[in-house]
Amino acid sequence: MANHPSAEKRSRQNEKRRARNAAFRSRVHKAERKLRQFIQSKDATASKEVLPKTLSEIMHAVTKGVVHHKTASRKISRLSRAVHKLSSANS
Repeated sequence: MANHPSAEKRSRQNEKRRARNAAFRSRVHKAERKLRQFIQSKDATASKEVLPKTLSEIMHAVTKGVVHHKTASRKISRLSRAVHKLSSANS
């Protein structure tokens, strides 16, 4: 346990950041899961609608420093490719 005032403050800050990061991560996971469900059910129109919202959540997490930019880029690429593949298959 922290004994010095500066260490106690650092501990409080870390706890706040941990909670904030968990909230951002949770939002990203929920959005991603929702999109993947539409992709699995082969619903091209719904997945096209949800894709921009999901990408926005991912990029917001990057801006806040919760997700690394390369991880986000990989997720965005894979999700976009899956949605476009689904929509081209239905055309």
